[in-house]
Amino acid sequence: MESGGSVRTGFNKAVSHVIQSSRSALAVIKAKGPTQIQFWFIALAIGVAAGGASVLFRLGIELIQTSVYGTDDILTLHTFAAGLAWYQVLLIPICGGLVVGLILHRFTDDGRVRSVAEVIEGAALAQGRVEVRRGFASTAASLVTLSTGGSSGREGPVVHLAAVLSTMVCRLIKANGITGRDLLGCAVAAAVSASFNAPIAGALFALEVVLRHFAVHAFAPIVIASAVGTVLNRLVFGDVTEFVLPVQNALTFYVELPAFLMLGLICGLVAVVLMKSIFWADDCANYVQGRLHVPRYLRPAVAGALLGGLAIWFPHIIGVGYETTTAALTGSLLLHEAIIFVVLKVIAVAITIGGRMGGGVFSPSLMIGALTGLAFGLIATAVFPNVSGEGSLYALAGMGAVAAAVLGAPISTTLIVFELTGDWQTGLAVMVAVSLSSALSSRLVDRSFFLTQLERRNVHLAAGPQAYLLATIPVTAHLRDAPEQKCWDLVARGLYLDRIATLEQAMPLFDRSAEPFLPVVSLRGEGDTPELLGALYNIDALRAMNRALSDTAAEEHS
Repeated sequence: MESGGSVRTGFNKAVSHVIQSSRSALAVIKAKGPTQIQFWFIALAIGVAAGGASVLFRLGIELIQTSVYGTDDILTLHTFAAGLAWYQVLLIPICGGLVVGLILHRFTDDGRVRSVAEVIEGAALAQGRVEVRRGFASTAASLVTLSTGGSSGREGPVVHLAAVLSTMVCRLIKANGITGRDLLGCAVAAAVSASFNAPIAGALFALEVVLRHFAVHAFAPIVIASAVGTVLNRLVFGDVTEFVLPVQNALTFYVELPAFLMLGLICGLVAVVLMKSIFWADDCANYVQGRLHVPRYLRPAVAGALLGGLAIWFPHIIGVGYETTTAALTGSLLLHEAIIFVVLKVIAVAITIGGRMGGGVFSPSLMIGALTGLAFGLIATAVFPNVSGEGSLYALAGMGAVAAAVLGAPISTTLIVFELTGDWQTGLAVMVAVSLSSALSSRLVDRSFFLTQLERRNVHLAAGPQAYLLATIPVTAHLRDAPEQKCWDLVARGLYLDRIATLEQAMPLFDRSAEPFLPVVSLRGEGDTPELLGALYNIDALRAMNRALSDTAAEEHS
C-alpha cells in the first residue's frame, strides 16, 4: 500500500510540475514572444487544429447533407435530388436560408458572412487577426448553406475558420504582427490542404493570396502546417484525388497551343462575368431589401427560395457541384448542356453569395471553368478534328483558368488543379490558359474577387502596401505640441484631423494645405468646441510612413 501511495504521490508531483512549467512558459511567451523553437511548435499545433477543423467541417457538410436530402452518396447529390418531390427540393434551401439568416442576425452586426476577403484584410491591417465571434457564426452559417443546397464552396469558410483559430492563439500569446501573420498563414495552409488533399497548393495559397508575399521565414512553417493538413485529410478520406480522370490526356503541344491561349481569354471573361454577377446580385438585394424593408434575417431565406425554384428543374446547381464538374472533366456532357450549366451555375452562385447565405467561390469557379473549357473543347474538336485533342483536356485547362482569375492566384490554382485531378501531363496547357485568364481579368476587376470585395468596402489592398499601410498608422501615435493660436486658426479653416484619423486621411490634407503641421482634435457634440489634443507634423508623418514601408519590405524579404 505504501508503495502504491508513493507512486501516486510521485505521479501527482510530476503532473503538477508539467502544469507549472507550462504556465511559466506561457507567461514568458506572453511577455517576450515565442522563441524560434516555440514558434515552430505553436505553428505545428495550429496546423493540427486548423486541419482538424477543416476535416470536421467537411464531415459536417456530408452528415447534414445526407440527413437532409436522404442520399447515401453526396458525390451524386444532384442525380439523387432529381428524384425527390419538387416541394422537397424547394423547401430545403428555404429552411436552410432561414436558419442562416437567424444565425447571422443574432451573431453579426451586418448580417454578412465572413470569408477569405476578411482574412486577407486581417493579414494586411490587423496583425494577422480576424473577428472571432462573427467568424464562428459565419462558419455555422456556411455549414448550413452548403448542407442545404447553397451553390457555393467550402474553401472560404474553412479559411476563415482557420484564421479564427489562429487569432485566438495570437491573442493568447500576444503575438506581434509578423508572428501573427505567419501563424495565420500556417492555419490557412493547413485548412486548404486538409479540405482538398492539396499540400502544395495549400501552402502557396496561404503565401500568394493571404500573406501576399513569399518570405523565406514564413515558407518553412507554412509548408509543415500544410503537410499536417494533408496527413489529416488522408487519414480520414484516404489518399485519393477529388476528381478522377478516366485516361491520361495527351497534348500535341505546338499545334494546339493557340487554342489554349484563346481559351484563357474566354475563361478570363467568364470569370469577370461571375464576379460582377455576384456584386450585381448583392447590390440588387441591398436595394430591394431597403425599399421593401425586408428583415435581414429573411434575406438568405429568399435566396434559398430562388435557388430551390431553380433546382426543381436543374438540380445540378445544388451544393459544391463535384458531380457536374467530374462529368465535364470526363467529357460526359453535350455542348448545349455545358453552356446551359455555365449560365445556371453563375446565376446560382450570384443568388447564394448575393443573398448572403455563405460559402466560398473556389469550388463554383472550378465547376464553371470545367464546363466552359469543355464547351470550348467540343467546338474546337468539331471544327478541327484532325489536330485537336480531347474535350476533357480543355475542361481541365478551363477549370484552372476560371479559378485562377477569380482567386487572383495563378500559381497556387495551377498547382491545385494538378493535385485535385492527379494529372501532371497537361501542365503547359493549363499554365497557358491560366496566365491569359489572370492577365485579362485583373484588368477588369481589382485583381481578384476578394480584393474587389474589399475595394467595394473602401479597403484598398489591391494597390499594395504603399496604398494601405497609411490606414494602419493612427495620427494620435505621433502627436507633438504646436503653437496653440496657429492650431485654432487651422481649425477655423477646416484644416484639422479627428483623433480617430490615420495617415491615410492626413497625407492628402498635408499635400493640399502645404502646412508643416495639422492640429488633431477630439470632436464633441454638434455646436460644441472641439478639444485640441496636439499636432501632427508633416515630417513625423513622413518618417512613420517610411518606417512602415521599410518594416514591410524587411518582412517580405526576410
